[in-house]
Amino acid sequence: MRTRARIIDANSNRAAEGLRVIEDIARFAIEDAQLAARTKAARHTLTETVRALPTAPGLAARDTPGDVGTDTRTPGEYRREDLAEIARAASGRATQALRVIEELAKSFGADASAFESLRYETYELARLVSAGLRPRAPQWRLCVLITEALCNHPWQRTVEAAIEGGADALQLREKDIPDRERLRRARRLVEITRAAPRWVWAVINDRPDIALLSRADAVHVGQHDLSPADVRAVAGHNIPVGVSTSSIETARRAVDAGASSLGLGPMFPSTTKPKHETPGPDYLRALLADEELADIPHLCIGGITPENAPQLVRAGARGLAVCSAVCSSDDPAGACRAILDAFTDVREQPPPDA
Repeated sequence: MRTRARIIDANSNRAAEGLRVIEDIARFAIEDAQLAARTKAARHTLTETVRALPTAPGLAARDTPGDVGTDTRTPGEYRREDLAEIARAASGRATQALRVIEELAKSFGADASAFESLRYETYELARLVSAGLRPRAPQWRLCVLITEALCNHPWQRTVEAAIEGGADALQLREKDIPDRERLRRARRLVEITRAAPRWVWAVINDRPDIALLSRADAVHVGQHDLSPADVRAVAGHNIPVGVSTSSIETARRAVDAGASSLGLGPMFPSTTKPKHETPGPDYLRALLADEELADIPHLCIGGITPENAPQLVRAGARGLAVCSAVCSSDDPAGACRAILDAFTDVREQPPPDA
């Protein structure tokens, strides 16, 4: 009996310590009072539930000098890259400890369901903390994808005109140029956006190494490119990573992998990114109806023009990404304004039954 009590005592301390780490990250790093309070409640529930066991462990069961495992260490135990890794380690420690307590409680003939519930609650707390630590991407209204082959003006002038027209993000989307030239253009894009009279984000398509070398603000990857975790391993843990998605399933996988924002599409047939299937505005509506995905920053993409942009805004779109509609225009600044007008025009329209 004393042996089992010692095991429960050690694991209740381990679980409480893990929950305390999660609580402090929620409190001081994420600054989420509700999440911190929820974690604190789980920690207190753990203490009370352990005390309620038929043979409650305590100081009498503790034998730290005689514990043969206190000197056992693993190579990675003293290394943590960032708060996200600290949170993962803490939650893993807590859930494993709770599983041990759950099994030992059964040996006392006690109801172990409370420890099972706490374990599942800790899984959820870990998910919420992970989401809170994810580098935040802003909700842009208009992101212009720059492809020189589609530009009617020099690409640098197109970038300047897009900024003049109100774009709040510019994404370098060049697939078939040498790496040295790609880096040169990325650096020039960053120079132009930094010189803008307001904050404009510079985004690099596909290449976290180019983003890092050019000091860009964000990276965007496709379904078959590097994962968000791989991008951050190259470009750093604070860089937002957008991921292209075409369904609720791909969006959920992207968010679970650490995506900061989602590209949704294609919304309409597009010559820039032709696909056999066009999810369309129905995909946008489905995403906005999903409780876990609705608040993730998004950009609708694919065949968007000033004419069809209002359709997406009426469906709930908060951000649009365009390429040829701006790059191929004789007046890129005017094209940006025309697309952005969709947000104003739709808001100013009276309700249908007014």
